[in-house]
Formats: sequence, structure tokens, C-alpha cells
Amino acid sequence: MRSDNESFLGDTPNYFILLGASDRPWLELPLFGVLLVSYVLAMLGNISITLVSKLDPQLQSPMYIFLSHLSFLDLCYTTTTVPQVLVNTGSSRKTISYADCTVQYAVFHWLGCTECVFLAAMALDHYVAICEPLWYAVIMHRTLCQQLVLVAWLSGFGNSLVQVILTVPLPFCGWQVLNNFFCEVPAMIKLLCADTTVNVVTLAVLVAFFVLVPLGLILLSYGFIACAVLRIPSSTGRHKAFGTCSSHLVVVSLFYLPAIYMYLQPPSSYSKEQGKFISLFYSIITPTLNPFIYTLRNMDVKGALRRLLRIALAIRGLWCFHMNF
Repeated sequence: MRSDNESFLGDTPNYFILLGASDRPWLELPLFGVLLVSYVLAMLGNISITLVSKLDPQLQSPMYIFLSHLSFLDLCYTTTTVPQVLVNTGSSRKTISYADCTVQYAVFHWLGCTECVFLAAMALDHYVAICEPLWYAVIMHRTLCQQLVLVAWLSGFGNSLVQVILTVPLPFCGWQVLNNFFCEVPAMIKLLCADTTVNVVTLAVLVAFFVLVPLGLILLSYGFIACAVLRIPSSTGRHKAFGTCSSHLVVVSLFYLPAIYMYLQPPSSYSKEQGKFISLFYSIITPTLNPFIYTLRNMDVKGALRRLLRIALAIRGLWCFHMNF
């Protein structure tokens, strides 16, 4: 058995030590509170949108099909990291097993790449709805939506599988310390005791593909949308069209800007504390804000939530009445 302080060469570790989100111990309690509140809000918001998108008959258009999958994805996204971070934040022994770390970075990478494709699919849906309204039902039929959903999930899984295949067989060396609060592929590559050129290049190429190609399609779609909206003679019509797209644009900005800052520039250009903050933002804060952004700006979703709440209260009333008698 190795002691906790022993380093080793060319072996598979039993666990990794996570240094956490901050080097200042006095920040642990406030951070624990922020993470706990964020996780509860993310759970409530994303579960609510997933349920109303599936159960409400008025929310069965392609837009809400994509939204329900995005909410489910964000729910998984936060659950991949936050529970383990909460446990470690309140513990003196901040560790994660090798198996759990591998699953964590694989699932996190899968969901992140999948979300890139989903955001592009939602931009395509908005483009067709605004620029080709007469052909919308023909183009954005249910089969195409299901195919786009399948492509998003499978492409993200394929990318994650490549990273796992390239990372797992290589040996580790030195101290098994991750200067972060969860496991990510770039941090794992730094701990490998082998030539990681293939890993680094593959990660950079695939991340650039999943970030830049969908982002380019999103910007192109909104370029056409802006031109189409400006041609609408009615100010009410322009306001409604921009209102439909504004929530998606905010979500795209919150997701892509931190991802570009984190992955598409040299690691030496930002400090470790900055890297931790950016990781905290796109892994926890963004998935928490997404359901509230869509809810606050979307009358259909707010109406569906009110109907779901009334049904829940009615069921609770009937149950209480039944229990009393």
C-alpha cells in the first residue's frame, strides 16, 4: 500500500486530490452555500422546463423539443460535477477516485459538446421560423427534429469516447493533484507521463470543431434573421421576432464566451484562479441561469408552468380531501 505522500511513475492512481475552487480556506463556506443554492435552482428550473415541454400539449413545436433536451442536458451537466464538489468543499480530504474522475471528465466533455450542437439546432429552428415561415412545418418536421437531437447526442458521445480512448491507456506520474474542483480532460492530460502530443492536438482540433462550427452556424443564422426582421414593416412584429431570439442569444453568449476563453487560447494566457472561475461559470452558473432566461422571456413557457402548477395544486387538494375522509 502506498502512503498519501508517495509519488509514483507509470502507474494508475487509486484517486486524485482536488485542490478545490479557491486557495483561500475562508471562502469554502460561502462557496458551499452558493453552489448548493445554484444546484437546487438548476434542478428546479431544468426539471420544470423538461416536464412542461413534455406534458403540455401547447409546447410540442420543434423549439420546445430542443428546449426540453437542453434542459435535461443542463440537469445532467450540473449533476456531473456539483454533488461531488459539495462533498469535497465540506471535507478536509478532497479526493476523487480514478474511476469516478474518468467518468466525470468523459460525461462532462460529452454533455458540453452535445450542448454546442443543440444550440446550433435551435438557431436553425429560429432561422426557418422567421425567414421561411410558410415552409416551417414542412422543413422542421418531427423526424428532422429527432434526427438533429440524435446527431447532437451521438456526436458529443463520439468526441468524448475519443478523449477517453486516448487518455486512459497512458500512464500517470508524479503527484496526482488536480488544481481544480472537478476532473477535466486538459487537467488530466497534464498529469500523463508520456508523449501527449496526440492528445493535445486531438483535443484542440475537436474542441475547435465543436465550438467554432456551431458558433459560425449560429452567427450566420442570426445574420439572416436580423436582415429578415429589419424588413418587417410592423414595429410590433419586429419586437416579437427579436424577443423570440433574445433568450437563445443570451444562452449562447453565456455558454460560448467562457468556453472560448477556456479552451481556445494558450493556458499561459490566464492564471489558475481565472481558469477555476471560468470553469465554475460554465459548469454550474450557466446551466442554472438557462431555464430562468427562457422562462422570463417566453410567455408560452410561463403559461405552461402556471397550468402545471394549477394541476399540481388540484391533485394535492384532492389527495388531502381523500385523506381527510
